[in-house]
Amino acid sequence: MTAVLPTHVANPEGATYRARVVYAAARTVARPVLRAWPICAPGLVAASALDLAMRFTPKPRYASVEPVEFDGFRGEWVRSGEPDEDSPILYFHGGAFVFCGLNTHRRGVARLAEATGRPVLSVGYRQLPSAPISRSIADCLEAYELLLDAGHDPDRIVLAGDSAGGYLVFAVALAAREAGLPLPGGLVALSPLLDFYSQDVLTHPNLRRDAYLPGARIARLADAFAAGGEPLDPASVPLQQDVEGLPPSMIVVAASEVLRVDAESMAARLTASGVPCTLRVWRGQVHAFPVLGNLVPESRAAIADIASFVRTL
Repeated sequence: MTAVLPTHVANPEGATYRARVVYAAARTVARPVLRAWPICAPGLVAASALDLAMRFTPKPRYASVEPVEFDGFRGEWVRSGEPDEDSPILYFHGGAFVFCGLNTHRRGVARLAEATGRPVLSVGYRQLPSAPISRSIADCLEAYELLLDAGHDPDRIVLAGDSAGGYLVFAVALAAREAGLPLPGGLVALSPLLDFYSQDVLTHPNLRRDAYLPGARIARLADAFAAGGEPLDPASVPLQQDVEGLPPSMIVVAASEVLRVDAESMAARLTASGVPCTLRVWRGQVHAFPVLGNLVPESRAAIADIASFVRTL
């Protein structure tokens, strides 16, 4: 599906110096590593070590962290200041369903909690190679049901996530609809990965421009899902679903990243289905840049923009 929406560039003046440095470093170091990383069971296990290593980094001083135990996976409440406890955000981290977790995303989540004035429940859902994508979705849906069972008004709940977490934002909303559960009040997807089989990705100029995501390898992730014992149906991905009736959504993406195709296509699909959708395209940024905390000024600006959207819900 080709996007037809007009582009809304959030920073028409271009990237800051710090963002340009981060972009160059990602293209020089991260892109070659990700292009060469083996997409097989040993490679997936090795990738998961990143989140373990991040356990030893200091927790953000401006936020509190409270662990939450689920059946088979973990989560944590992240709060800053005196949040509105009646209006939680449910956050799903990125990492291609393979790596990253609560530790890698804690600072970005804390900034989201600080900017929105809402408590954020970050979900450490199970991933490959130990769990297929359906298990990841089920874990995140369980976390959503926890909020509903605790008495939270669904209209005051926002689902948010980056990259693979952006996939989960839409997949969980669709799963909730399928299960007859009330839908959340809003969705926020940062650089969402929404279709593993898109031919548009393979022919888009951003295939070569992306700072570090090797777009040609996205389809290989579907092979990894199959190796995990659960082949992925191309028709099951969020970008191929009926999105009519979903709540107001915000999609944030970098102008030069390969997943801009998915972001714009979903924005077009939502709009065509009558779902209010805010699309923000940022120049000179890397994939999922809002989760970088204070690393670049644009991360803080994007989080502030997200907070403004959340306040409209």
